[in-house]
Amino acid sequence: MPFFAWRRGARQRTDLSASERGLDWFTFFLADIQTGFGPFVAVYLTAHAWAQFDIGLVLTAGGLVALAGQMPGGALVDAVRSARLLGTLAVGAICASALALAIWPSFPVVMASRMLHAAASCVLGPAIAAISLGLVGHAALGTRVGRNARFASIGNGIAAAVMGLCGYVASNQAVFFLTAALAVPALLALSRIRMRHDDASPGTEVPAASLRVHHVLCDRRLLTFAACVLLFQLSNAAMLPLMGGILTTHASESVSTVIAACIVVPQLIVAGFAPSIGCVADRWGRRPLLILCFAALAVRAVLFALVTSPYAVVAVQALDGISAAILGVTLPLVVADITRGTGRFNLGLGIVGSAVGIGAALSTTLAGYTIDRFGSGIAFCGLASVAALGLATVCLLLPETRPCDDIKNAVAP
Repeated sequence: MPFFAWRRGARQRTDLSASERGLDWFTFFLADIQTGFGPFVAVYLTAHAWAQFDIGLVLTAGGLVALAGQMPGGALVDAVRSARLLGTLAVGAICASALALAIWPSFPVVMASRMLHAAASCVLGPAIAAISLGLVGHAALGTRVGRNARFASIGNGIAAAVMGLCGYVASNQAVFFLTAALAVPALLALSRIRMRHDDASPGTEVPAASLRVHHVLCDRRLLTFAACVLLFQLSNAAMLPLMGGILTTHASESVSTVIAACIVVPQLIVAGFAPSIGCVADRWGRRPLLILCFAALAVRAVLFALVTSPYAVVAVQALDGISAAILGVTLPLVVADITRGTGRFNLGLGIVGSAVGIGAALSTTLAGYTIDRFGSGIAFCGLASVAALGLATVCLLLPETRPCDDIKNAVAP
């Protein structure tokens, strides 16, 4: 009997290891797919002689759908039985969006494609979080989220380089055919994942759904954390675009290279440190890391107000990697802590995701107005003040969400 129990345990460990590798690669290829819908869309449409107003219109429509779909997307993942099935459908929708963009770049098709992609993306984020939680449980979620962040960061960097080369060697249209083709390995990786509990989504464990939803929506800790994340995005989202505009006036011939370096450097930091941050969050708790995250953001804003050298800008931008790595790992952990036992993990992610979208949307508008009226120095100091306000909110209003018994287990020899 002990032999059969040992064999069963070994088989379960093997299945878990294969599933975790499958999730690694799914996260990697999904980041590749999403990269194709970044700045390449504007480049592709410009090459087809689209007016900048029309390009802005379809991008704004996609952004609005993404913002409005955060909470419904999370609630949908909570409601369905299989997060894997929902992820499969969402990847298929993104594949169809890429093919439609490549084959029929007319206004109605592109508008529908962008809206379909935005809606699918609202589901994919919570689906990955649900799969991660269902695969490893609360105890190992920190390490798992760190691995997700690492593979997503590597995927983003490699995809940007490959798609840029593809657009240069072949055509801008080829970028979207490549994006659609990447859905195949993403789905193969997803098929390797075997969830616990009959592939149930973490959201299926709740009997009194309406009561639980009300409880989550009124949770002071979740609303405080959403406010912190909104302040983070309000400060962070406009920093690099503002600095890009300033660099253009000083060294327009090299600004593209500098901006590319400012994007790649944080990605390298996230890829290198995200798994370690997950372990630290499990051992020390969430608040110390969030304090460091907002402190790095405030220091970055102040330094951007003082430097103009491209090399100094790239060095300062390394602080963005620290903040991105910390927030990328701690955000799902804090939401998982707060919603633990409610079965509304993904709804909580949707609430915080809405705060992310609102903060990012307001950031560029407010910062642009400030720099036009008062200059770049005041604009960056204003962004630093917002970051400082977020830091104060974390220190004074946000309690530690890591359960005390889990902390004891994490530090136990």
